[in-house]
Amino acid sequence: MKQIPMTVRGAELLREELEFLKNVRRPQIIDAIAEAREHGDLKENAEYHAAREQQGFCEGRIQEIEGKLGNAQVIDVAKMTNNGKVIFGATVGLVNIDTDEEVTYRIVGDDEANIKEGLISVNSPIARGLVGKSVDDSVSIITPGGKVEFDIISVEYQ
Repeated sequence: MKQIPMTVRGAELLREELEFLKNVRRPQIIDAIAEAREHGDLKENAEYHAAREQQGFCEGRIQEIEGKLGNAQVIDVAKMTNNGKVIFGATVGLVNIDTDEEVTYRIVGDDEANIKEGLISVNSPIARGLVGKSVDDSVSIITPGGKVEFDIISVEYQ
């Protein structure tokens, strides 16, 4: 499998979720299954079937997280020398040339992306257009909403 880039924080969040699923959620589901079994006939026992379905989702998510962590390429940009170039994990300040609106994005892994928090996936059109560029560069990015032009005003490695 190919390596999955993620920030240190992204890896920590996945480890926390994995620990929660294994140590809290899984035992809760096992208890729910045991309790539902005590109610008798399993064919018509909705609680039992619901608990088994939850177990399937939980185990699937555990496997997914373990796979991602196993293939993770954790990148700590705070340890890198800031040469002003936009790279994975960098926080980039931009100005929309048309509207003069300032925005700040941090380029993160797919699982960490959350546009409301200013976290964009390394595979997003904006991130792909920014990677490799430097402060004071102008970039033209084709997004689903159309062509957008930005000036890069800052690049930080946090």
